[in-house]
Amino acid sequence: MRRSEFLRAVEDEFGARGPSLVFDLVLPAVGGRTAERALSDGVPPREIWLALCDETDVPAQRRFGVGRLEPRS
Repeated sequence: MRRSEFLRAVEDEFGARGPSLVFDLVLPAVGGRTAERALSDGVPPREIWLALCDETDVPAQRRFGVGRLEPRS
C-alpha cells in the first residue's frame, strides 16, 4: 500500500471525519503516534491502515483491497 492508497482508503472508509482521525487519533499499534506522525516517521502505510482499522472497529471485510483505483476495463 502506498501513501496515496492509504489516504484514499481513509477517505473511502471515513469520509469527512478521515482527516481528523489521521491527524488526531493516537494509534497504540504504531507506537502511540497519530497516523500522520507514523507516516512521517516511515511506518509502512499498510501497517498504519490496519492499526487505524483496529482502533476504529472497521470490519475485516472492509480492510483489504481498499484505497486502490479500480482496474480499467
